[in-house]
Amino acid sequence: MPPTGTGADVRACRTLDVARRAGVFALIGVAALSAGISGGGLAAQMDHSHHAMHGMAMEGGWRMPPMDMEMPMLPGLDGVVPVVGAFMPGMGVDPASLPEARPSELVVLSDGDTLDLDISMVRRTINGHEMVMFGYGGQYPGPLIQAPQNSTVAVRVTNAIEMPTTIHWHGIRIEHRYDGVPGVTQDPIEPGESFTYEINVPDAGLFWYHPHIREDVQQDLGLFGNLVVTSPDPDYYGPANREEVLVLDDMLMDAQGVIPWGQESPTHALMGRFGNVMMVNGVTDHRLEVARGEVVRFYMTNVANSRTFNVTFGGADAKIVASDVSRFEREQWVESVVIAPAERYVVDVRFDEPGEVIIANSIQAVNHFRGTFVPQVDTLSRVVVSNDAIETDLGASFENTREHAEVQADIAAFRSHFDRAPDHELVTTVRVKDLPLAIMQSMEMDTLYVAPMEWNDAMPMMNWLSTAEQVTWVLRDVETGAENADIDWTFQKGDVVKLRIHNTPDSFHPMNHPIHIHGQRFLVVSMDGVPNPNMVWKDTAILPVGSTMDVVVEMSNPGEWMIHCHIAEHLHSGMMFGFTVEN
Repeated sequence: MPPTGTGADVRACRTLDVARRAGVFALIGVAALSAGISGGGLAAQMDHSHHAMHGMAMEGGWRMPPMDMEMPMLPGLDGVVPVVGAFMPGMGVDPASLPEARPSELVVLSDGDTLDLDISMVRRTINGHEMVMFGYGGQYPGPLIQAPQNSTVAVRVTNAIEMPTTIHWHGIRIEHRYDGVPGVTQDPIEPGESFTYEINVPDAGLFWYHPHIREDVQQDLGLFGNLVVTSPDPDYYGPANREEVLVLDDMLMDAQGVIPWGQESPTHALMGRFGNVMMVNGVTDHRLEVARGEVVRFYMTNVANSRTFNVTFGGADAKIVASDVSRFEREQWVESVVIAPAERYVVDVRFDEPGEVIIANSIQAVNHFRGTFVPQVDTLSRVVVSNDAIETDLGASFENTREHAEVQADIAAFRSHFDRAPDHELVTTVRVKDLPLAIMQSMEMDTLYVAPMEWNDAMPMMNWLSTAEQVTWVLRDVETGAENADIDWTFQKGDVVKLRIHNTPDSFHPMNHPIHIHGQRFLVVSMDGVPNPNMVWKDTAILPVGSTMDVVVEMSNPGEWMIHCHIAEHLHSGMMFGFTVEN
């Protein structure tokens, strides 16, 4: 059966009891665990148990997710599985009977055009494993849709998968009724049914589309695609020799294939479902061939459930040009690009030296159990630079970091709001109940150090066992005390609203959050009181642990809209609420 609860109103959030936090040093289990980690006999016993569990079928069709072989199994967790059932797509379906997913194809639409888009099961081979997945238009990623700025296009969607679904047109200041939020803007598209979205695109830039029902499953299984809105200004971006789309993703797999998802609600509710297989544009061996001196414009989107990437370009010169809803005030040289789930960035890179250049995710991975940091570099794409020079050398224009007076003037109209008091304040936290005792004890020890960013899953077993039945992620209104779906904000069209959001570091498990606001655009004006020196209109922004982010939101688009964390498992663990913009 497909995951249940998919048609529920997104405003309905379960209320979970607060788990009593016991003193970390008073816990007998933690003392034993510490002794084992230090190298004694208990660690060897736990490592042996951990090795033995890998790849074994467990109760309910579960398999334990892969873990670092140096990471010990927590006492008392042998054979424990999530409290929800295991889901795999297309149960009983022979993958060979399904069409193989095609690579994403460009679809150019003009004002008034209609695209027919089927959502169906497809066959894919990832990391050597053939599997049933989902696809938009039989493609993986979905079609790359291109439409001119200020046009209106229609997408007629037919659902042929086993689950209800919708499409959210992420970042587009769309008409409310086509925003794709079940129970708020539309009913779910049930299997066999169709729905037509009318999409007006007022902003040039890079956007994307994905489900808003159980996206922890559907999006992870391939339901994502980009929508590029082209400006009528031929000089909107600077010169480039070519443009390439990079859709960044990861997949959680072991030697037998993909790890199942939660049936009734998501697993991995604490940190989100980190994958261990990196993919770009749906493949694990993404490659490009470029000429020496070529300037490549990369359109990057992060579609991962939880992973924030730190993208490096092998030492090649790179400058950041644009993000979610606009260009930056000024182009800026960067050594890497931090891109959280749902964010997009446009980056120009010049490849000057012949040879192979690795585009990588370069992070400092943390091992919470051992209290260590380890440099970790995962290849995302291999760029082969030829000895032959590019015919049209754009080196001179590339060296110029352009300023965008139009963007600066647009932002200037909002500067009077940057330093004033916020209209609303939010804090983030998390509550848990009924988690296994070993997890509670270990998490108490984990809070002795709080990382601003979770670059990797440093506790795969505990994360896997935590479900949305046991974990509630919280957005709390400081003034009223209301949480999640109980928050009720109303604004008028044309209001400029300043929000202050604090990510508290003293919860059960602090975690960074990519905050997404539907239907509007906003500016991150400061982080921890430090003014932002180079702004860009956003729809999603990452909030590290312990940080306070001030954003100014232009309420330009009437309707009912959502604010939520874009880690899929956090969203489905309650971290969302609605607000109204009246016309």
